Amino acid sequence: MEKSASSTGTAADAKISSIFIYPIKSCRGISVPHAPLTPTGFRWDRNWVVVNQKGRAYSQRAEAKLALVEVNLPKEAFSEGWEPTKNSYMEIKAPGMDLLKISLVKPPQVADGVSFLGWSGSALDEGDEAAKWFTDFLGKPSRMVRFNAASETRAVDPVYAQGHFIMFSDQYPFMLISQESLDALNKLLKEPVPINRFRPNILAAGCEPFSEDLWTEIKISQFSFHGVKLCARCKVPTINQDTAIAGPEPNETLMKVRSDKVLRPDKKQQGKIYFGQSLVCKESLTEGKAKMVKVGDPIYVIKKVSNAAEAAA
Repeated sequence: MEKSASSTGTAADAKISSIFIYPIKSCRGISVPHAPLTPTGFRWDRNWVVVNQKGRAYSQRAEAKLALVEVNLPKEAFSEGWEPTKNSYMEIKAPGMDLLKISLVKPPQVADGVSFLGWSGSALDEGDEAAKWFTDFLGKPSRMVRFNAASETRAVDPVYAQGHFIMFSDQYPFMLISQESLDALNKLLKEPVPINRFRPNILAAGCEPFSEDLWTEIKISQFSFHGVKLCARCKVPTINQDTAIAGPEPNETLMKVRSDKVLRPDKKQQGKIYFGQSLVCKESLTEGKAKMVKVGDPIYVIKKVSNAAEAAA
């Protein structure tokens, strides 16, 4: 494990160029100038999910059409200490559909038997109007539910990060990718892909391509983030987020240059491809105000490993 020179107060190793929040799991993200930290990630990130009639969560892996669902929250929803009122709404749009408005004040109905990637528990049901909207859009019985933070917890894999929690994210509270890594990948592709294929929370800029693979501890503003695991990619990067149509790329190229066989030749081979780094934040779990990360914040690398084979995956 190397300690970076930047931990002694020299120039930043990178900076945040974009922050993305995905309020509804697998629907479109929102680019925001700043975002409050919470114990489960950025505020509003993956608070909601759409489920089938058995309570099982949908994702783009099975329902690519979710890529076409646009979500908007009030700008002030990302301000420090803001709380919704009865006049605060999330707006949801999709091609051929009327505007759906969801109150940000928690709904009263509890939906039991919601399941998502091995977790099961209760959630808060957003009601019949939302259910009909998603049922009509997806063409199959659907309901929209919100994570019931008052009664439920969903822990991340304790092998990689003990004591951290998420709502409806796949695995970890934050995911970081650098613009340079995307640029390097796009040089290998016939048709470049945008960052929305990879759905990060933090887009960094100003570092070497794939240097984020190596970051095991970074500081953003005054907050300590730990790189816990390289992000293994599913089929979602192959889905065009503007059309919901899947193709072979970029995963076909990633398999040639970013597979475990290439990056981790001495480790157990699982046929995985990696792009991005999963993070947890130490300070997000403690009480206190002014926990805001913003675009332009410098990123200091405190600790790193020397190559991707040494990183957890």
